[in-house]
Amino acid sequence: MNYTLHQLQIFLEVVKHESVTKAAESMHMTQPALSIQLKNFQNQFDLPLTEVIGRKLHITDFGFSIAELAENVLREAEGIKYRTQAYKGLQSGKLSISSASTGKYVIPFFLSGFIHDHPGIDLKLDVTNKTKVMQSLRSNEIDFAFVSVIPEDTDVEEEPIIENRLYLMSGSPKRDKSAPLIYREEGSATRAAMDQYFGSVKERKRLELTSNEAVKQAVIAGLGQSVLPIIGVRNQLEVGDIHILNVKGLPITTTWRLIWLKNKKLSPIAQALLEHIRETRDQVIEDHFSWYTEFTEK
Repeated sequence: MNYTLHQLQIFLEVVKHESVTKAAESMHMTQPALSIQLKNFQNQFDLPLTEVIGRKLHITDFGFSIAELAENVLREAEGIKYRTQAYKGLQSGKLSISSASTGKYVIPFFLSGFIHDHPGIDLKLDVTNKTKVMQSLRSNEIDFAFVSVIPEDTDVEEEPIIENRLYLMSGSPKRDKSAPLIYREEGSATRAAMDQYFGSVKERKRLELTSNEAVKQAVIAGLGQSVLPIIGVRNQLEVGDIHILNVKGLPITTTWRLIWLKNKKLSPIAQALLEHIRETRDQVIEDHFSWYTEFTEK
C-alpha cells in the first residue's frame, strides 16, 4: 500500500459527511480533484470502502473499519508533529545524567532552574560510583556524566561546574595517627584520592564502606578518619560533628564537571541544559555554595 496522509484525511471527510460534494467543500477542494484522490485510495483495497444506493453514498462496514484505523494513523502523525515542535521548544523530552555519588550534593542545584522552566522534561538522574557512571557514558546510555575527575581512557568534552576539595576529616578535632582509615569501595573517585594520598599504608587499620553517607556517619561515630569532599559535610562541620584535620598535602583539589562523549550529537534538550548552566552557574554558586567558596578560601 502507498496511501498518503492527505488521502486518509479525504476519506475521513467523506465518511463524516457521506458526501463527496460536502467533503470537497470542507477541504476546500474541487469535487473532481477529491474524487480522484478518493479513487486512488479505494484502488489500494480489494473490498469497497463506499457504495452508492439510490444515488446516495454509503460507507461499507469495511470502510468504517478503515476509517477507524485512519483516525488512529492521523492522530499518531499529529503526535509526531507536536512532539517535534515540543522538542524544538523544549516543552517535553528526556534528559539522562549519571552522577558520581558525591555529586548528589551539587548537581541538583544546577538542574533545578532548568527543570522548573521546562516542566515537560523527564529527568533521570542516576547516582552511583564513578566506575558505573563511566560504563553508562561509554555505552552511550546517558546524555551526560557528572564527575570530579576526567577519565583518561575515554575521549570526552567537558563543562566545568564548581571546584571540589577533599580534606582529611575526623569526629575529633585532634588528629590520631593510629586511628583507622575509612575508605570508599573500589571504583569511587574518593577512594582513588585516598589511595593516592595514603598509598599502601599498612600500619593503620582500614575500613571499607560502600557509600559516602556511610563513610560520613562512620566518621561522626568515631570509627576512624577519612578523606571526604567538604561540599557534602556542611551541616556536620557547622555543628561540630566532623572536624577537618590540617595535614600536609591536603586538600586534594579537583573540579566537578559535566562530561559527554566526544563527537556525540547532543539532543536539543541536552544542548539547552549546557547553555542554561553556562548562563546561571555563577548565580547558582553564589546562591547555594557561597559558604563553600568562602570556607575553601580561608
